[in-house]
Amino acid sequence: MEPQSKPTACLALADGTVFYGRGFGATGETVAELVFNTAMTGYQEVMTDPSYAGQIVTFTFPHIGNVGTTAEDDETADPVAAGMVVKWDPTEPSNWRATETLNEWLRLKGRIGIGGLDTRRLTRAIRQQGAPHAALAHDPDGNFDVPALVARAKAWAGLVGLDLARDVTCAQSYRWDEMRWAWPDGFKKREGEGLRVVAIDYGAKRNILRCLASAGCDVTVLPATATAEEVLALNPEGVFLSNGPGDPAATGEYAVPAIKGILERDIPVFGICLGHQMLALALGAQTVKMSHGHHGANHPVKDNETGKVEITSMNHGFTVDSQTLPAGVSETHVSLFDGSNCGIRMDGRPVFSVQYHPEASPGPQDSYHLFERFAEAMKTRRA
Repeated sequence: MEPQSKPTACLALADGTVFYGRGFGATGETVAELVFNTAMTGYQEVMTDPSYAGQIVTFTFPHIGNVGTTAEDDETADPVAAGMVVKWDPTEPSNWRATETLNEWLRLKGRIGIGGLDTRRLTRAIRQQGAPHAALAHDPDGNFDVPALVARAKAWAGLVGLDLARDVTCAQSYRWDEMRWAWPDGFKKREGEGLRVVAIDYGAKRNILRCLASAGCDVTVLPATATAEEVLALNPEGVFLSNGPGDPAATGEYAVPAIKGILERDIPVFGICLGHQMLALALGAQTVKMSHGHHGANHPVKDNETGKVEITSMNHGFTVDSQTLPAGVSETHVSLFDGSNCGIRMDGRPVFSVQYHPEASPGPQDSYHLFERFAEAMKTRRA
């Protein structure tokens, strides 16, 4: 993109702070919560992660767009994040897998980008003041009604009390057999008999489902509103609770009764992210909104049971209050950044969950063993 003297994009925060920059992607306006992500790779996976519904993502890494985009890296059919904020304008892609530029991809998908901002300043503000409500506008002519944008940001209700899982879940059930990407074949299909797993989709990422398939699971995906009866009717050997966006307490209105019904059976259960929070609520714990959440691929988490530290990928703005965990439920993992809860398990039962993303898309693969632990629990039950 040619440099322009007149700003073509504007980011207005609810407190009246305004940032000007160069727009790319789609034109128009959007309002959402503003968060920052510290990952150095995987901007396409971040933008298509359903957990980012209702959020504009500020990338702290400046080289966003330099590897272009490819349909293979989509975590769901279309971007879910409302918009993106970057330091430098996206360049032409330099990667053999690229099929489109980031600019064109965002334009076709209807998502707004803004470049040329001081993302370090923006990140410091989010850290100190919490994730603000923001309005993002892109107009090639540079005409902005700034007071109206600030007013829109102020008027936005926010994520507390918002059930977004209904918006991003699948419309109907489906089977999944695609495994993790591997050179040189790409995505291969799992063959033969597998462990029967029902995955409840609160906003599931494709790479989580691929990890389940690679661990030997025959996966059937059900919508977020599935009841315990609908899940158990499929005679699962294990139940998976997926990641997703929004306030877990709001989604829990219908998800918690279903999970409680599943827990009445002696079936292995594994949850990730929102699924972790849903399991915690079903077991009697509570969740709270975080100041600015955890978003990145470099978060150290300690396993309380082994003493090991894993570097993990995270994306959540709510957390389980570990002080509310009931008897019979142990805290298995904690964040070494702030001590917040990152994992639980039921004592004496193969029921466990983690707050972070062991499928690592993007991020390190330190925690893939959790999928294998889930599979081993089902094999033990089968034996």
